[in-house]
Amino acid sequence: MPTPEQSRKDGVRVTTYAGPGAEPEMHIVPWPKVPPKGALIRIGACGVCGTDQHILKGHWPKPLPWPFTLGHELAGEIVEIGSELTKDHMGNPIGVGSRLMLPPLMPCGFCDWCKRYPEQSNKCLTPVYYGRYLGFDKPPHLWGGWAEYVYVDLGELPGTKIYKLPDDMSYLLGSLSEPLTSCIRGFNRAIRAGAFTWGDTVVIQGTGPIGILAIAAAQEMGAGRVIAVGAPENPRLALAREFGAEATVDITEHKTPEDRIEVVRDIVGGYGADLVMDCSGHPTAGPEGIEFLRDGGCYVEMGQFTDAGSIETNWHRICTKDITLLGSWAFTANDLALGVQMLDKARDKYPWRKMQTLYPFSRDGVKQAVADAMAMKTVKSTIIPNEDMVRGE
Repeated sequence: MPTPEQSRKDGVRVTTYAGPGAEPEMHIVPWPKVPPKGALIRIGACGVCGTDQHILKGHWPKPLPWPFTLGHELAGEIVEIGSELTKDHMGNPIGVGSRLMLPPLMPCGFCDWCKRYPEQSNKCLTPVYYGRYLGFDKPPHLWGGWAEYVYVDLGELPGTKIYKLPDDMSYLLGSLSEPLTSCIRGFNRAIRAGAFTWGDTVVIQGTGPIGILAIAAAQEMGAGRVIAVGAPENPRLALAREFGAEATVDITEHKTPEDRIEVVRDIVGGYGADLVMDCSGHPTAGPEGIEFLRDGGCYVEMGQFTDAGSIETNWHRICTKDITLLGSWAFTANDLALGVQMLDKARDKYPWRKMQTLYPFSRDGVKQAVADAMAMKTVKSTIIPNEDMVRGE
């Protein structure tokens, strides 16, 4: 992989997609000039998110600026920084050499929604979106994580937010902070509603990367028991148990909703689970998961991040079971610091590294990372734009 000095001379490699179903394309763009409130971040690791997969399948419900660079679960290091950018969003000092994470959704902080409803600033009217809504044609063309570098400019895009990682946190671990934050916010939604308390029994639907991270978050936030429902056994259900799920239910063995409901309720015992969180992204999860719950329990929907279609259901069950039903969309600006803090605190408690399968930053490497993620051959396909940054991690 080229060093920063080589990149200044030879240019920066960056991938784009032209639309759903397209093949990745590799480009070389000039080394950018860093403005006073800007920075250039050399990327150590960037995950393939379920949202990336849905976008490439054509599920995203809003117009997108094709071609653009995907990738938003990234961790990297500042190699150049402007004289007026001295702190991250939380006020931590930063400079050349600082390790950072850069989220996709950045509420602007200025619109009526951000000012009046800060707890729901994730619904900001004019957010900055890396890896999604910044097209490749916008100079300097480095607006996503599937590239050697990513560029930020708080002068041009004042809603941009960057977050310092601990100096001794690996880039691979740091790249998990964004998806983990989504899980934390989902549980915090339930806590604020009075629907999740210490010692509660939690069922997680889906054992992809969000489901695995939700297992860890549930335990860190006080769950007494965690059960996971998903597939396949290898690598996903086996890893779910390594992360602390006391039991797993394989949907390829228990093929019908009725069978899975019976098995889950037998495991949790009593009246049913206190909280069920959907991390699956499959529209059938909701009606089924509600039946995992005890009456009066809480269902958190955070897995339907893109429009995967409708499903017939019976809202009488929501009423008669007297449940709390919560939706959780991404995170707010202050939530992201919680993801970094939880990773730092729990870095030795869970086998984080086992989640990640690494892929080289090449056209074929990016293509394979996405294909393996879609085929559920990996838990978290992770693209490595600069191999020297993660060597030995």
